[in-house]
Order: sequence, then structure tokens, then C-alpha cells
Amino acid sequence: MIKARVVVMLKADVMDPQGVAVGQALESLGHGHVKKVRVGRAFDLELDTNDPAQAEADVRKMCESLLANMVIEKFEVTVEQPSAAGVA
Repeated sequence: MIKARVVVMLKADVMDPQGVAVGQALESLGHGHVKKVRVGRAFDLELDTNDPAQAEADVRKMCESLLANMVIEKFEVTVEQPSAAGVA
């Protein structure tokens, strides 16, 4: 079993109104030192494989077909190496 995490964010040149709203809320709560906020989302996946390269390739396909809007978003994939049998 391999675990993967996908972080999806808007591309840098795409306006992030949710990030702006969060930034304004933080400022109103006294956190004026926060200059910019970008909001994204994360997916934690468990894959039934022990091949990290195949897992990463599969997760990238998932991102391109469903998890990310490739026109306006970018994504990062992190794959954990499988743990030894019997070790959590």
C-alpha cells in the first residue's frame, strides 16, 4: 500500500478571490503581517500497489482527468515509499 498526497492550487496568474477574502479576514483579526493568501485543496490517497513510480504516474493521470482543472490549476504529487511488511 502506498500513500500519496496531491496539493492543487490556482496558477500564479489566476485571481484567487477566496484567498483575498481569507487575507482580509486575517487582517481584520489583527494579522496584518500576512501579505498574500492563496487557497488550494489537498487529496490524500491510498493506492493498492507497492510500486512508487506506477503510483505517481497513476495519481498524475487522476489529477489531469479529475482532481485538477489543468487550465487554471497546478498540482504537486508526493508519494510515500511503501513501508516494510508488518510495520506501520
